[in-house]
Amino acid sequence: MTGPLKQRIWIVPLAIAGFVAVFGWWGDMRLRQILEGQLRAELTATLDANVTALEIWTTNQMQLATSLAEEPKLRTLAAGILEKSEPSENPGAGPGLSEMDELGAYLRPRLNKIGYRIAQLVSTNSVVVANSQRARFGLGQKVSDAHLAKFTELFASGQPVLITPFKPELLVQRRAAREGRPGGFFGNRQPSRLRGTNNPARDGRPATPAARGRRGDITLMQVAAPVRDEHNAVCGALALIIDPNREFTRILSVAQPGKSGETYAFDQTGLMISQSRFDGQLKNLGLLDAINTNSALNLRLHDPGGDLTKGYKPADADPAAWPLTRMVANAVAGEDGVAVEPSRDYRGVPVVGAWRWLPQLGFGVATQIDATEAYRPLHVLQSLFVALFLLLVLAAIGTFVFSYSNLAWRRRLSEAELRLKQLGQYTLEEKIGEGGMGVVYRARHALMRRDTAIKLLLPDRADRAAIERFEREVCLTCQLTHPNTIQVYDYGHTPEGIFYYAMEFLRGLNLHDLVARFGPQPEGRVIHILAQICDALAEAHALGLVHRDIKPANVFLCDRGGVPDCVKVLDFGLVREYRGANRQPTHLTAEKGMAGTPSFMSPEAIKNAARSDPRSDIYSLGALAYFLLTGQYVFDAESVFEIYEKHLTESPVPPSQRTANPVSAELEKTILRCLEREPDLRPQSAGELRALLLASPRASEWNLEARAAWWARYHNQPIVEAGVASASSSTPLATVKIDFDSRINGASPPETPG
Repeated sequence: MTGPLKQRIWIVPLAIAGFVAVFGWWGDMRLRQILEGQLRAELTATLDANVTALEIWTTNQMQLATSLAEEPKLRTLAAGILEKSEPSENPGAGPGLSEMDELGAYLRPRLNKIGYRIAQLVSTNSVVVANSQRARFGLGQKVSDAHLAKFTELFASGQPVLITPFKPELLVQRRAAREGRPGGFFGNRQPSRLRGTNNPARDGRPATPAARGRRGDITLMQVAAPVRDEHNAVCGALALIIDPNREFTRILSVAQPGKSGETYAFDQTGLMISQSRFDGQLKNLGLLDAINTNSALNLRLHDPGGDLTKGYKPADADPAAWPLTRMVANAVAGEDGVAVEPSRDYRGVPVVGAWRWLPQLGFGVATQIDATEAYRPLHVLQSLFVALFLLLVLAAIGTFVFSYSNLAWRRRLSEAELRLKQLGQYTLEEKIGEGGMGVVYRARHALMRRDTAIKLLLPDRADRAAIERFEREVCLTCQLTHPNTIQVYDYGHTPEGIFYYAMEFLRGLNLHDLVARFGPQPEGRVIHILAQICDALAEAHALGLVHRDIKPANVFLCDRGGVPDCVKVLDFGLVREYRGANRQPTHLTAEKGMAGTPSFMSPEAIKNAARSDPRSDIYSLGALAYFLLTGQYVFDAESVFEIYEKHLTESPVPPSQRTANPVSAELEKTILRCLEREPDLRPQSAGELRALLLASPRASEWNLEARAAWWARYHNQPIVEAGVASASSSTPLATVKIDFDSRINGASPPETPG
């Protein structure tokens, strides 16, 4: 073999080896860039999700506390106790035990329902004057010095406050040392978990270290809301005690990066205020005492200088001398950020993470994942590149194929992650309805943990005009915020072109089912329902929107949030913009023919859909009231066109002549006025109609007790359908132009008696 041939033989493998080396270097750099970008995005998204969950949770806690503090009975009881608790020259002027027992009896079932442990009533001089317990722990004592600033802020601003996790035993020891007696958060007695050898007052012996350790395991949180007197002035505070291990720590695990990832919270001193997922490991490393069961308020987030999990021994054995970890130190200094360069955590393990200080909550939050796990794909690839380099040609080919396949896989993974992000925080659980154009699912929001109805409009079932109309409905409905209007939470497109939106998940029945099952409704209830519909329409009309499809199937009745007979106006699929005093419509799409449900359409809408204005909704409301009172439509006919003709030419029979139930002259006059063929003869606004309805002598008959009793029977007893021939034996007339069986009211699950 000649020299040139040998050279040529070596040149090829060397060239291939060089190519593999260059390609390996380039691939390593490129993959590192991609992986770091993904890590930044994942860590930021995880931190954002957990911070958002915390903010939503804290807001909900404050709203729950405020709602409870604003209940009329609680305000009355609390105001009486607070007034009697003020200093007085009369020794017997203080609140009696019966008043406190009544307050406690009122609070306990409500606290159990919303997941709180204890409630305390605090006066404006920061003294506990009552609590929800049957025992009298802590009465007459001032709140902890650490919490005085928060209560002072509450009394000054009149706004609720949140007190981050704390240890009651610290208060016990501080107060015992200061006053020479046991006491503190729970008063002169400890709760059951703190009794026994850890209570020196019980057996005369000092608390043992083990007892102090068990006491140190307890962490609590508080949320306090102002209590106002009859003049709406702040006269005290209702402080609710929360177990943070049930909610606070769990909220931080809503999203976790990888198998080794975690999110935790810490205070200004670097003390962890949530629970670490590595508590068992921390005990083995000596960072937690064996008698402590969790790290919350027991672990300061210091950098030991090396990986303790791999046997590193710090030069200084005292953890208090170690500096704070990089992420915690930056957050405490007010610097938010994300770092994909590894740094040590409180175990000394190299991690990458993101951090943020939350000044409104008074603590910081950090998300981290072990660097080994984060960069494991890159390390695997580096090993493969070395092996492939030694194999020369095969290594070059293998590296090229692997790199190309790996990049393609990562692109597909990124696209899949993008699709998941575009679908938001909703997890589809079961299909509950399907129509001509879309599918409805019951879904659950990952952060708020509430049922939601998700409507998907499938592009292969709907034309472009239907999709545009669907999007327009959502955009317009999102402008409406009245409690009696269906609430839309979110909407968007998936990468596959599927348009979706999320809305309230309702349980109850629509007005058509109400009449079909229970027959014509009493006048008081009809007025109660119509008044709520007027309130919802008043907001829509004020924004320049006309519903154009008010009918029984589009009005939903439910027992929601403790409010029986709560009305929800659904399906704004035919809504159109209508502006101002000149009564000129704003055309969003071309009007072609008639749009609406024949039995509830106004004469002007039958003649020309573009003429619809708020008075058209008033006409539909009159037809709806007629249906609720009589169980029958205003006009009966054999065909749609015959119904149109009667709306245009005939006057309706008074409802009192078509039902056995009594109908007051005032309500009948109002309904017939709504059904006038000329719009100028009808009530000119929803507000005017509401006032006319409430003028009926039976307007107040359907009171809260009657509503609550009806819904109690509905939920707990078998339902016997009423024999209303016109309502129950025939299918309600469908909406012209749009398939409403596939829309919002289809998202409500069928009700099962009992």
